[in-house]
Amino acid sequence: MPDEEILEEGVLNPVKPEIQDPLLRALIADEPVKEMAPVDIPLEQPQAIPTAGDEVDCLVIGLGAGGAPLLARLAMAGLKVMALEAGPWHQPATDFATDEKAQDFLFWNDERLCAGADPLAMGKNNSGTGVGGSTLHYTAYTPRPLPDDLHVRRDFGQGEDWPFGYEELEPYYEELEQFLGISGPTPYPWGPARRKGYPLAPLPLNSAAQLMVRGCEMLGITTSPAANAALSARYYQEGVGWREACTNRGFCQAGCSNGAKASMDVTFIPLAVKYGAKIQPNSFVTEIERDAQGRITGVVYTQNGEQRRQRCRNLFLCSGSVETPRLLLLNELALTSGQVGKNLMAHPGVQVFGTFGEATRPHKGIPGSLISQDTHRPKDADFVGGYLLQSIGIMPVTFAGQVARGRKYWGQQLRDYMKNYNHVAGINILGDCLPHADNYMELADEKDARGLPKPRLHFTMQENERRMNDHAEALMRRIWTAAGATDIWSFPRMAHVIGTARMGLSGDDAVVDANGRAFDVPNLYICDNSTFPSALSVNPALTIMALSLRTADKFLESQQRRDV
Repeated sequence: MPDEEILEEGVLNPVKPEIQDPLLRALIADEPVKEMAPVDIPLEQPQAIPTAGDEVDCLVIGLGAGGAPLLARLAMAGLKVMALEAGPWHQPATDFATDEKAQDFLFWNDERLCAGADPLAMGKNNSGTGVGGSTLHYTAYTPRPLPDDLHVRRDFGQGEDWPFGYEELEPYYEELEQFLGISGPTPYPWGPARRKGYPLAPLPLNSAAQLMVRGCEMLGITTSPAANAALSARYYQEGVGWREACTNRGFCQAGCSNGAKASMDVTFIPLAVKYGAKIQPNSFVTEIERDAQGRITGVVYTQNGEQRRQRCRNLFLCSGSVETPRLLLLNELALTSGQVGKNLMAHPGVQVFGTFGEATRPHKGIPGSLISQDTHRPKDADFVGGYLLQSIGIMPVTFAGQVARGRKYWGQQLRDYMKNYNHVAGINILGDCLPHADNYMELADEKDARGLPKPRLHFTMQENERRMNDHAEALMRRIWTAAGATDIWSFPRMAHVIGTARMGLSGDDAVVDANGRAFDVPNLYICDNSTFPSALSVNPALTIMALSLRTADKFLESQQRRDV
């Protein structure tokens, strides 16, 4: 039997629908509500806080897609490692409700000031807090970039190239897909041939995806089930055991309650703990200490209201494209290039919705279950770069907010429109963005509750992003018209804050080198989406994880050379 058919077996065993909320389940069954037994999650409680004298080999700040993989890699190499995470350690089975408003605690809710002609939405749009970071609420959409994504300047004469090619990241993409248990199509329709296919078959297409297929087929656009870091079948995870398959609950952005989504708290973090890594949740770092030679010696952080100090030989800063440059600016660290906070980018992500006669239930299923990369380099483009198309699954409160902002509906008009929620479907894009001098992050004079300057993000869409959005919106409207939609409308949106501490070949115009090491601080490494030289025309999570593993490997190689 061909490999493709064997992989498809993963979708032949549908999961029996299950009511997730135990209280609701008991009420429907007319049974007395039982107190839930506690779920055993490794190290769910904070560990004993070490004294300042307990120096570690490597200290990691931030436990999202950038911090967790390298923490595991360094721990597996036998190093003494510790991670500080600003947020708490959650218990998915009891903490992650099928309730949008109840899950606001997953987001970075400290105020960030936004400026420019197109201020960026923050909070749930661009960051997370907790052991697992933004992966706790990401949609798990994990396509690889295509090789020329890394060479926009080479191909168009604008933007910035990455300091290495796709071939440097390819083995890490493959490793991650196998380790996380990514569900996707084999073979994949776009990009170079792959040595290994996805380990699991694709997840079922949601209604928006099925309707998008209909419209794209009529226009001659190729589509495919998307790669998602959520399990279409049970999967064995080292350090965790068997992870269960996705139930198609559809509330991925409210946290996955059964561990099917490959967030860091159920993948790399348990693996790191298994090999001896120490985790300190609720730990907010404020100061980075240095010796007379400029080497980092430790950090000062606040945990549960008490100030602590942790000494380290090497520091890995993995706090995202807002908090990473904020810490650097607060501590006047790695500023020689003048690029910290600069080159702020965000993915164009315009959405187009339509109403259909058939029921769609837009909150059901994996949110981004379909993809097309036919638009990666459109032949009729009047812009640099390109974008992908994806189907949208959207939760009701989120959708109501977008209707209010996008269509200016309020009161009875909004209520009337929302009666059609179960007949609505959406498509959106995710496109490249060019760095521009007008787009940057700085420290504001206004202070937060800790007495620290708030970050202020300046963002204005430039002509290239506007042209890309216009091109994409026109195409998505044609797709929905071909699929039979009525009342078609668009919602302008930017996603994923990127840049602000970019990597490069020289300390004259970059903060870190190709291996994530700061040019002017020898024992500082940065690993998150702040280091991206260009935005890439795909979701960033998989590439952040790949960079994390690569940075760890390059660091370990340098230590081995030093020991010889």
